[in-house]
Amino acid sequence: MAQKYRIYINQKVILLTETKPQNAEDYESIDAEVFDLKIVYTWVLSHKSKLFYVLCKDAKLFIKAVAKSVTLIEAAGGLVKSENDTYLFIYRNNKWDLPKGKIEKGEKVKEAAVREVEEECGIKVNKLEEKICKTYHVYILKGDIVLKKTHWFMMRSKGQYKLKPQKEEGITDVRWFNKEHITPIVKNTFPSIIDVLVKEKLIINTPVPL
Repeated sequence: MAQKYRIYINQKVILLTETKPQNAEDYESIDAEVFDLKIVYTWVLSHKSKLFYVLCKDAKLFIKAVAKSVTLIEAAGGLVKSENDTYLFIYRNNKWDLPKGKIEKGEKVKEAAVREVEEECGIKVNKLEEKICKTYHVYILKGDIVLKKTHWFMMRSKGQYKLKPQKEEGITDVRWFNKEHITPIVKNTFPSIIDVLVKEKLIINTPVPL
């Protein structure tokens, strides 16, 4: 099965793919031979199109090469489900988001995911389940291009907790949502979060670039 990776730049997506995407006419093609994220970043932001693709022989090797070409920050977080079948979301920087944070030096990915969720929301994770996916997005930090790779896990929490947003991390709200009531989140979140929700089937029939 052909591998595909999505790199998000704000609300735009660069699809790294081994096969031409569906509805290729909706995409702008970027030549794999001359791909340089430091240059592509500015070009994509100034371009009117929101969808781009890079046709490559080995998407996994390609994303690794891209990661080596810029500053890579690895983070981990989770989608937490309560015993009442509600899901935990945070509100940060005027967007709904999922709790996540940078993996500390010497820390295992799974440990970081649980720690960040507990710190940012004031809850206890009772069970760490399967890995959902990895997401990638690009931004500027201190003048440098940064690629953030986030590892997402499914988690379970039991009991009633007084949710406590980690305000020093810019989080102003933490809430549990029923699956049927996440429309406000879908309308005001990041494309990478949509990816996580689609993977866990909280969203169905949502147009995610393939």
